[in-house]
Amino acid sequence: MFLKKLSLQHYRNYEQFELATDSVVNLFVGPNAQGKTNLLESIFVLALTKSHRTHQDKELIGWDKDQAVIYGELDKKYGAVKLQLQISQQGKKAKINGLEQKKLSGFVGAMNVVMFAPEDLEIVKGAPGIRRRFLDMEIGQVHPGYLHDLTQYTKVLAQRNNFLKQNGGPGAGKHSAMLEVWNEQLATFGVKMMKKRQSFIEKLQRWAESIHEGITNGQESLQIVYKPSFGTSFQEDEPILFDQFMVKLNEVRDQELRRGTTLAGPHRDDMLFYINGKEAQTFGSQGQQRTTALSVKLAELELMNEEVGEYPILLLDDVLSELDRNRQTQLIETIQDKVQTFITTTGVESVDLSKIRDAAFFQVRNGRILT
Repeated sequence: MFLKKLSLQHYRNYEQFELATDSVVNLFVGPNAQGKTNLLESIFVLALTKSHRTHQDKELIGWDKDQAVIYGELDKKYGAVKLQLQISQQGKKAKINGLEQKKLSGFVGAMNVVMFAPEDLEIVKGAPGIRRRFLDMEIGQVHPGYLHDLTQYTKVLAQRNNFLKQNGGPGAGKHSAMLEVWNEQLATFGVKMMKKRQSFIEKLQRWAESIHEGITNGQESLQIVYKPSFGTSFQEDEPILFDQFMVKLNEVRDQELRRGTTLAGPHRDDMLFYINGKEAQTFGSQGQQRTTALSVKLAELELMNEEVGEYPILLLDDVLSELDRNRQTQLIETIQDKVQTFITTTGVESVDLSKIRDAAFFQVRNGRILT
């Protein structure tokens, strides 16, 4: 897929902005705090309806404005697509080819993106919540039904936690029937999420393993492992997993009532990385962790191409300067001529320009593109 036009209205520090491009590689160059990352973020938001930088939608709207609008024209394998996302204090409205979508989940997936930024190193070495968010956002792009399961699970989880807080302590047993209702709903949506996470990680592992071996000249072997909050082989079908989930919830019931929170389920899952059999989060060097993050991002490109039939758009936010020449070369050679890429950088001296073909350069200053 190819983003040929991007328009912004009252988006962060962009009052009015329009960019038309026919280049495969687009580099936005300029000092920090000028709006380069905001540009890439807007493409990300247009794809997923949410930011990778903030949970507060109001931060995306320009100062003293009522709403922000992102518009994009996309060439896809099966034709042209026009996307529009309107963000206001009242919520979001999304349109595909002028038709408003009843649910945002029907909009997500129309454009696929992979973002790689310095903070993505936290996917490897950060807290489990960062990896769960990564899984949710990436799976949601290729399997919109996952977003429905995630939304429903999150609602049930909040209601169940509220129930546990209000009904813990003496006499908690008399509410067991109501808790059983919450358990069944939590397990119903939770098992669907877990199955999709396991499938996604297995495919990601297949691609990342060969990519990582190439980057390290065969010196390192990468393994990605799904670590659910309760033990399961994942060789079972959903009804059996449902029963396992219910058994686990019954096992921790008294502890949950004492603590007032849900102790088992996808909201406590993790994803682990192993390099030559050793856990990368704990034992990997910074270089190994960066290589692992790069391998995962390049694997995402191939996985999405496999799932949807065309490559996503790649967003590289000030990440090339974080990579040495060997990793830069591996990244550029992997994406060259097959993935449209938008890159931000403070200066081109950190980029090996000899490896890049069909590139357009844009100078960014104070929310504007200088010509």
